[in-house]
Amino acid sequence: MALRVHFLRANMTDDPNAAWRAVLSHPIDVEHYQPLSSAAVLEIAGSSMCGALHSNNTDHFLALRIGRTQETVLSSLPESDLPPRFTEYGYALAVADGLGDRSAGARASRVVLGSLAHLIIRFGKWNLRVDPSTIEEITEQSEFLYRRAHDAVLEARREDPLLADMAASITAMYVAGGDLFFAHVGHAKGFLFRDGNLVQLTVDHTVEQERLDTPDQDGPSRQKRDFEHELTEVIGGHSEPRIDVEHFEVFSGDRLVLCTNGLTDALSENAIAGVLAVQRRPADDCQRLIELARAAHAADDVTVLVADYRLQR
Repeated sequence: MALRVHFLRANMTDDPNAAWRAVLSHPIDVEHYQPLSSAAVLEIAGSSMCGALHSNNTDHFLALRIGRTQETVLSSLPESDLPPRFTEYGYALAVADGLGDRSAGARASRVVLGSLAHLIIRFGKWNLRVDPSTIEEITEQSEFLYRRAHDAVLEARREDPLLADMAASITAMYVAGGDLFFAHVGHAKGFLFRDGNLVQLTVDHTVEQERLDTPDQDGPSRQKRDFEHELTEVIGGHSEPRIDVEHFEVFSGDRLVLCTNGLTDALSENAIAGVLAVQRRPADDCQRLIELARAAHAADDVTVLVADYRLQR
């Protein structure tokens, strides 16, 4: 072996072109770039149940993974010069609570979420890397998609008189890299669970919430629960809805929760936080929350999505 190494060294030293060939054959020096959107992962679970006072469940939920890929199909370059297969993803989560007589709300929530899933393909720019220049664009796009879903519900109402009173409450989240956006109309809710604290991100569009925001105003003498369920904004209503869109930063270990008001009617936020704090898998937590809501004899339909956010390197 020593003689062979000596022989190779001698030949390389004696060959005046060896150094030049070494320069030509050396792998190119390229920094491997990994955006946050290629490292962020959501583990998502969802569950739903029909409320005790309903004949059919009028809630629906949706989770989408939106991705971009790059893969070398054919090249004359050596493998060492090429990047491995690259993928990056964003995630969209949504819950919808349908409103209307004789289970028409089930149709409304289907129309809203189904329309959004198709609209994202047609109009979505799929911003997976969020920076100051794209925050406004994502906000505007969220509002645009919600208005198109609103139009879809109106069109469905016009097509069939039996659906004339249907509408929906919807809350959605979009996660890309380390950024979280939510878009909200109605009284479905979005929460962030971090370090043992459950924080409601959304503000209900209800008469009760308006009363709380303007406590000096005297309202009619009705039960508080009536006001909590009387919506001021809906998708598919008689007027264009006011759409709340907000932007937050998320960190590895955060838990995201979307739910319809049936869950928060049946369980306190402390009870929900207690389930999340045990840190079981999202599927286990969804099932546990549904079980507790059923044990509390939830009158309204209950739907919940739980998603764990983490960074993998």
